[in-house]
Amino acid sequence: MKYRLVYTHRAIRDIDALDTSIKQRIGKTLLRYESDPLQHAEPLKQSERVHTDFVSATIVSCSTLREMRS
Repeated sequence: MKYRLVYTHRAIRDIDALDTSIKQRIGKTLLRYESDPLQHAEPLKQSERVHTDFVSATIVSCSTLREMRS
């Protein structure tokens, strides 16, 4: 399943404020999450939350986005 990253306005503003080389590194890393977020995710440490809950809350599948727009 293909996923789509959704950025908040704050995230866009924060990323825009970074140096170009750092923006490129972040962009490359985030694009890896788009293909398979759980493959690159690591469990949260010292947290009761399961990392899949976090990933599910921050990455929305394209099909879900289409349904939400309908």
